[in-house]
Amino acid sequence: MRVFVAGGTGVLGRRLVSRLVAGGHQVTATTTSAARLDELARLGADGVVMDGLDPLSVGEAVAAARPEVVVHQMTAIGPAHSGKPDIKNFDKWFALTTRLRTEGTDNLLAAAEAAGAEHFVAQSYASWNGIRQGGWVKSEEDPLDLIEGTKAQPGMAAIRYLEEAVLGAGGAVLRYGALYGPGATDDQVELVRKRQFPLVGSGEGHCSWLHLDDAASATVLAVEQRARGVYNIVDDEPAPANAWLPYLAECAGGKRPMRVPVWLARLLAGKVAVTMMTEGRGFSNAKAKRELGWVPRYPSWRQGFREALA
Repeated sequence: MRVFVAGGTGVLGRRLVSRLVAGGHQVTATTTSAARLDELARLGADGVVMDGLDPLSVGEAVAAARPEVVVHQMTAIGPAHSGKPDIKNFDKWFALTTRLRTEGTDNLLAAAEAAGAEHFVAQSYASWNGIRQGGWVKSEEDPLDLIEGTKAQPGMAAIRYLEEAVLGAGGAVLRYGALYGPGATDDQVELVRKRQFPLVGSGEGHCSWLHLDDAASATVLAVEQRARGVYNIVDDEPAPANAWLPYLAECAGGKRPMRVPVWLARLLAGKVAVTMMTEGRGFSNAKAKRELGWVPRYPSWRQGFREALA
């Protein structure tokens, strides 16, 4: 198939492009920098410079590619676009990604329709943001939490906007867990090594993780099967922070993380960090396994952390 990947030079985009090319698909992939066109060429894709927030730029890029499937992987979370991770000021850290998930989604959907694309697949998020009611693990039937009253709310509202728009167009929404692997968690691991990533309160808030390679493999399946609807793409072991964070520190060669009380964490890191660490809800991947036939190579963050940091 002819596949258009918007966001082809991100840490996940590169893996996705490589797998699609290996699968025999004709891939056009975008970058925001002409300096990275050679990188896409080495992966076997036709590269194009595109500004996801410019409707004309998006329309021209998609029209030229004449894709059968459009894949939305546009984010701006990395240091080059958004600086260092800043959970306390979540709204500012995710400001550009929030626009890409709203304006960028609209631009890409409009261009896909105009070009006659038959299918649309988009990246969403399902790590710790399940509705904070009931059990610790949520399915696709459970709503995502807007985290109202915190600085995460604009970003969470953007995720809802993206999902409703893509589903309304008959596409597939892939809710990736917290991505890890080369290039995805370098800043976080460094904080853990320096004991600057503490446990908050009980640390009972749950999180779902996902290796980059598993995110790519699930996305290829969604493209090839013309999947529709929402899928949680996470590993098999949603876990509380008091389990995964000490293990990550051990794998990274650091000391056991410090523990800070909720009141202090709220002052130092903000309400979002406290919510994540104490009330977060993880997700189940049963639907993706059942309907897509997806089998993660890294079924647990335990294996994945160990191999990624070996």
